[in-house]
Amino acid sequence: MRNPIKPRQIQQLAKHSRSFSLISRRPNELQASLIGGGGTSGAANPFKVFDRSSKLKQKSRAVRKDLEKNRITHYLRDEVAYGLVDRLRDIRRKYDQIVEFGSGHGSLVKPLLDFYLPRKIILTDSCRDLLWRDQEFDPSDVEISRVVMDEELVSLEPESQECIMSCLSLHWVNDLPGTLIQIQNSLKPDGVFIGAMFGGDTLFELRTSLQLAEQEREGGISARISPMTDSQSMSSLINRAGFSIPTIDTDEITVQYPSIFELMDDLRSMGESNAVINRRTFLKRDTLLAAASIYESMYGTKNEETGETVIPATFQIIYSIGWRPDSSQPKPLKRGSAKQNLKDVLSNQAQ
Repeated sequence: MRNPIKPRQIQQLAKHSRSFSLISRRPNELQASLIGGGGTSGAANPFKVFDRSSKLKQKSRAVRKDLEKNRITHYLRDEVAYGLVDRLRDIRRKYDQIVEFGSGHGSLVKPLLDFYLPRKIILTDSCRDLLWRDQEFDPSDVEISRVVMDEELVSLEPESQECIMSCLSLHWVNDLPGTLIQIQNSLKPDGVFIGAMFGGDTLFELRTSLQLAEQEREGGISARISPMTDSQSMSSLINRAGFSIPTIDTDEITVQYPSIFELMDDLRSMGESNAVINRRTFLKRDTLLAAASIYESMYGTKNEETGETVIPATFQIIYSIGWRPDSSQPKPLKRGSAKQNLKDVLSNQAQ
């Protein structure tokens, strides 16, 4: 077996960022901002949870306000991109063209160049500023194509792609089942979708601290952290979209920050501020200070290198793989067609 891609030293990527100190990973077993911000809100409906226009403005603002900081704070996307390419390399088939759906700046470009080297990479994203952010660094030996595309309206031709990948962009989609169905329709028979998105345990420390602080200081709580799916729901969504041979697994990345203020600042620079419809557009200073104190008292630890108190921020990553159905794919046998009883096999092994 080949050696898996080793996690990169994100400390080196973010060494110029005052808010980043350490990252650790905890993979889970295989299974069959997010913070409050500003902007306008609209009327809610069953398939509209997020304000997509506000999210687009947040992403554009993050690029235009401080380009270099926007690059530095994409350490999560860059790290998860290597995990996606690692899963791509598990597939024996070689794909000459790969679509990165909801690509942002193109998180998959570098790991694909390092470990896969396709002939062409197509980047699609709804944010033009982010999509063209790193155009000056395009390689000369691989064709890079960019297409402005709304993640809720997939404009790829039906049955036109062999491999579509997505790195941490689907958690802001309102109609996730609809988007997955559109992605499946864009794949050729036996084509593959490989995606990663934030899971429901993401930023649970921040969520808890803000809720306790608001309850204590304001007598109630509001939606400060966006709702996200879990691994079981993602498995159901992949099946519902018509994919075959689905595979779901999860990973956890823990980043340590000096305090809640640096964490929230990084989330804004990532373009990950809250975009929930009907959200509160401000957070009282007194409540924020209380949340910072609660966060540190409940989750704070000592940095082994500096001895200073740091707070952990957990990001749960749900990886999913699904295939466009094809007659050549293996299929399960019909129920009751087994020729030997499993109970007999296990009893013989016990003897």
